[in-house]
Amino acid sequence: MLLRYAAFITQRAFFEQALKKENCVKKPPFWSVLIGTGLGSGFSPIAPGTAGALLATIIWVILYQSVSFDALLLVTVFLIVLFTVVGVWSANRLEPHWGEDPSRVVVDEMVGVWIPLLAVPDQATWYWYVIGAFVLFRLFDIFKPMGIRQMENFKGGVGVMMDDILAGVYSLIILVGIRWVVG
Repeated sequence: MLLRYAAFITQRAFFEQALKKENCVKKPPFWSVLIGTGLGSGFSPIAPGTAGALLATIIWVILYQSVSFDALLLVTVFLIVLFTVVGVWSANRLEPHWGEDPSRVVVDEMVGVWIPLLAVPDQATWYWYVIGAFVLFRLFDIFKPMGIRQMENFKGGVGVMMDDILAGVYSLIILVGIRWVVG
């Protein structure tokens, strides 16, 4: 019995040493975690994707109230491009630690919901379009129709980001159509 325990301890120590050499035990990089989890919103125990999209929507509403409408459009496009690039980077850095497309990585939801927010008009009913952008994006993201699910076949961070980008584009198209019909 004592020999079995000694063998177990020796094997465990060897295994832990091997994991350390492969960087498997190492903590994920801080900046990758901060960006990938959408400033921590991805750690929400309930619906982390919705939490990330909600945080991005709140950030956008604060910007809507703070800057001119023309500046808001430019800032939104800048955020979409910037967070797409750093989102791919952070997802690639986090996959070895958390697995493929982990639910904690919600930077993709942030980018996805910012895309249909480009269709929000500068008028008194703007908040209805914000709600519509959020709801449409979440529906497309959850149900993944019309090729959205196939975007997940891309490898690494690109696959993490692409399905939400396409969900955002579909939501944008619908909101632009609604604006065209409503006037």
